[in-house]
Amino acid sequence: MKNFITVGKTEDEQEQQIKKWLRDNIPQIIAGIVLGLGGIWGLDAYKAHEYQQSIDARMLYLNSNSAAFEQLNEDHVDSGYLQQAILMQAKIAAKDKKYELALQHLSPLINDENSLIANIATMRMASVQLEMGNFSDAIATLNNTSADEFNGLYSQLKGDIYVASNNINEAKKYYRLALSQISTDSELQSLISIKLADLN
Repeated sequence: MKNFITVGKTEDEQEQQIKKWLRDNIPQIIAGIVLGLGGIWGLDAYKAHEYQQSIDARMLYLNSNSAAFEQLNEDHVDSGYLQQAILMQAKIAAKDKKYELALQHLSPLINDENSLIANIATMRMASVQLEMGNFSDAIATLNNTSADEFNGLYSQLKGDIYVASNNINEAKKYYRLALSQISTDSELQSLISIKLADLN
């Protein structure tokens, strides 16, 4: 784009120079405006599309049936709702005693990059294995994942597994460990204390 005006000219000369500058540069000015507006409209359209995608994914997640789950899995794989939908499908399968199907849903999630999803999937997987009577598998599932802030919940679940497998000493050990790991103002303290008292 050419220089705007030359300093030191009279007002008339400057006015003529401005008119000439506008004539010479009007195509570039219009192109700049169009591109700028196009960028704004394009960004708005993109945001609107992303928002609609998020709404669609949420509606499919809330629907919770198998057809909605399949559509979510196909069309919204990166939405953040897919992992939650998989957890829901696993819960439904376990409730219907379709334990192998529940494990198929949960298995990929135990290594999810989202630690919350990974820990929930791990505990649910161990719970399904407990329901199936696969006690050693359930303990191995819990041992193969870093519990982090879920330490107390993992320990409580290990206690439940050892109770079910009639290993009372190990159950007591893990219930005591859970009590030391869970916040003293948590409602779980009372529940675990009751479980521990029942073993004495």
